[in-house]
Amino acid sequence: SEKQAAGWHLDGRVTAVVGTHTHVLTADARILTQGTAYISDLGMTGPYDGVIGRDAKPVLHKFLTSMHAPFTVAEDNVHMCGVLLSVDPETGKASSIRPMDISEDGSSHFFHDVLQGPDSAE
Repeated sequence: SEKQAAGWHLDGRVTAVVGTHTHVLTADARILTQGTAYISDLGMTGPYDGVIGRDAKPVLHKFLTSMHAPFTVAEDNVHMCGVLLSVDPETGKASSIRPMDISEDGSSHFFHDVLQGPDSAE
């Protein structure tokens, strides 16, 4: 909720408010009423076959036993997540935001259509 509050507070004063830290690309990308692009989390850049970039086995071991084990970095199925923004150079307002996920094999996934700003013709 804090990220959403920041988005509304900054709407129209900044081009974009993009959240991080949950490591999961969220499905709430939008253009707020005054032209600020918003998304709660950009997702993770790193290996997806694990737990936030670490091999799953030692992470699960700690969860299940409360005993620490070294968390080694996972190496397979690397993705880069984020958003593509289009910005009006005169106003600085976002005209679209498009979440993306690009995998190491070169395939790209765009999770939904570009979202237009409040003054766009639908």
